[in-house]
Amino acid sequence: MRVSYRAAVVATVGALVALPIVSLPPVTGADEAPTAAVSVHVDGRHFVDEFDRTVLLHGVNTVDKSAPYLDPDETLTPADADLLVGHGFNTVRLGTSFDALMPERGRIDDAYLDRLAAVVDTLTSRGIQVLLDNHQDGLSKVWGGNGFPAWAIEARPGANEPNPGFPLYNLMPSMNRGWDEVWNNTHGALDHLGDALAALAARMNGKPGVLGIEVMNEPWPGSPFPTCFPNGCPDFDRTYQAAMQKLTDAIRTESPTMPVFWEPNVTWNQLMPSNLANPPETPALTDPNIVFAPHDYCIPSQLAIYLGLPEDLRVLCTATQNNTWRNIDAITGRAGIPTVVTEFGDGDPTVLGNTLRRADERFIGWQYWHFYANRGTDPFLGEVGRQLVRTYPQATAGTPGTLQFNPDGGDFRYTYTARPSPEPTEIYVSERHYPDGYVVTADGGDVTSAPGARVVTVEADPGAQVTVSIHGTGSDGTNLPAETGSGSSGS
Repeated sequence: MRVSYRAAVVATVGALVALPIVSLPPVTGADEAPTAAVSVHVDGRHFVDEFDRTVLLHGVNTVDKSAPYLDPDETLTPADADLLVGHGFNTVRLGTSFDALMPERGRIDDAYLDRLAAVVDTLTSRGIQVLLDNHQDGLSKVWGGNGFPAWAIEARPGANEPNPGFPLYNLMPSMNRGWDEVWNNTHGALDHLGDALAALAARMNGKPGVLGIEVMNEPWPGSPFPTCFPNGCPDFDRTYQAAMQKLTDAIRTESPTMPVFWEPNVTWNQLMPSNLANPPETPALTDPNIVFAPHDYCIPSQLAIYLGLPEDLRVLCTATQNNTWRNIDAITGRAGIPTVVTEFGDGDPTVLGNTLRRADERFIGWQYWHFYANRGTDPFLGEVGRQLVRTYPQATAGTPGTLQFNPDGGDFRYTYTARPSPEPTEIYVSERHYPDGYVVTADGGDVTSAPGARVVTVEADPGAQVTVSIHGTGSDGTNLPAETGSGSSGS
């Protein structure tokens, strides 16, 4: 066993031998100036950085849905970026949209791309990986939503057609006709969107820290939506996957290897499975840089939030979220691609914990909905923040094994198999969970970071089986969450 570096502070050689573990002083503030984001690429079911370390992503969404896009009041500031990094977040899902990229048919808004690039540079200069999310809700402002420019869709609401608003406006017949135009490319909406995403890729290509482009947020099937219930809709998903591939091909004209994120159609959020990459229903994936981008929302809780139904419905969340994660396992198992949960969010810490524990078990990254830019306040100080701000391995010089973290007390345990890398394993230590300092041990490796460091670094010989444990001074480190599903960090 290789012991903690804190033994080095013991006054005598005798004490050094006798006391292999000594508690650290309280963790306070960031230890070093921010460092720029490194390039990250897809390698099988994981993200890997330029030092051949396996990367795990924890972060937030920030999406500006209204013109004028990225105005000063809605733009992430350097202070926002520093707050996120201070809490250990290393990724942002940054919203963009078709109507911002191409406000008029065939015309790319270069000034908007410049503003977007400036925000990306602010984030990546501080080590944050940025996913550019082509966001839409409710298809277009024509229906009170956002995303597709009005010129791209010919369908319009009927004169007396009721509009129930988000999320029920997806059931409007006129909106379903609009979505049918998209999936059939009736008036060239997919062609123009492909041009817009290609322009986005060209502007961002070569920027270290650009994680990729998400093709479309929460796409609705249109008029085939009834066929998606109760067991998914292979016929529509065949059409949908072809559309995703068409848009990916457009991005590939400007960036051959940039990761491209595919969401399932949004009936997934109503617990329906997806047939993406599910031969013979849909073709197998041939592009090695596709990433699966599901959401994990508890439908009973969302009904309570948006439709005013009883909050007691949240008792059903564990079962419904188990269903979502079984569907995630099915996709990643057959496609062999990385997964990032690009949206989840709830005011209930238990619902959040359901997502976070399952993500830990599978070594899957996530982006919480939502962080509002330029507010001058810290939203991560309450119970929600206690769940989200976590001790976790941001970069592993090896193959992940098991990952466990208990936000009730901060006990953490992580196993991995070391492999060669010029840089060490880096584990962010949450400032929320160790008010009196923490204890760290590395069985099979050496802890090489300074006492009280916000980021613990570990070095090990290639092939070594490493177990890193971190816990508060009042704990023995054994209060760890039990496994809740079939997932495994090292799967």
